[in-house]
Amino acid sequence: MPGPHKFAALMLVKASPDQIDLNREALDTLFEQQLAALESSRPAYTVRARPLMVYHCLRP
Repeated sequence: MPGPHKFAALMLVKASPDQIDLNREALDTLFEQQLAALESSRPAYTVRARPLMVYHCLRP
């Protein structure tokens, strides 16, 4: 499971893929863990990341 910085990067990928720095270490980790991928030169979160996003966003 990604730590807080990596989860924040995943939230940025979801909310503002055009504004994220592709050289960020956290983003590289998301690519390695297959939680994010490049689509049309923009990062996007993957199907594998969806349950993680739902878990963290819907938790009280």
